[in-house]
Amino acid sequence: MIHAAGLRFQYPHGGFALHVAALDVAAGERVALIGPSGCGKTTLLHLIAGIKRPDGGELRVNGVEPGKLSDAAARAFRVRSVGMVFQDFGLLEYLNVADNIMLPYRVGAGLNVTRDVRERAAGLAATMGVADKLARPVGTLSLGEMQRVAVCRALVTRPPLVLADEPTGHLDPASKTRVLDAMLAAAREVGAAVLTVTHDHGLLDRFDRVVDFMAFVQPGAAA
Repeated sequence: MIHAAGLRFQYPHGGFALHVAALDVAAGERVALIGPSGCGKTTLLHLIAGIKRPDGGELRVNGVEPGKLSDAAARAFRVRSVGMVFQDFGLLEYLNVADNIMLPYRVGAGLNVTRDVRERAAGLAATMGVADKLARPVGTLSLGEMQRVAVCRALVTRPPLVLADEPTGHLDPASKTRVLDAMLAAAREVGAAVLTVTHDHGLLDRFDRVVDFMAFVQPGAAA
């Protein structure tokens, strides 16, 4: 599902530089990515999703080289192939919870809102504990509730790859395990691979494999 080798990225003006020697994630595999804050984990997820473009090296995601796509094609690739849980949620605060969950269907060409899709969205909302808030603008929610909505949105299209950046960071201990288990179960139902950035080592036993980010980043690459 993910293959990276010699992957390089640097922010302009001599800022943060990232050089990933090698990383592979198999289809259906659930991988936790750990490492210190500021080492480039979020940047790596953005490269995989085609939000940022690498400066060099090899990156293939579900058979596609996202760094070589046009902006429009990269957006279509994300809607079709990647469910993204952003660290800052990436929700549209002027929309209600239901519309935020369904957003991939509203911006993705060729994705049709069917009865099954609506039922799936409602089921995800119920599982994540936000079913009673579907009509509320997300700007009125707590951070933990926003995080749950972001997870629902990432899963609603049943993508083959889920990229989750600290998806439980704003949740209480009991909710962390419930939300993560639900996210992994939904991914397992469709055989999706999951790459999750987390600092919570108490959740690592939920994953098939734990990867230390610093083990495959070349020394001196991270700021």
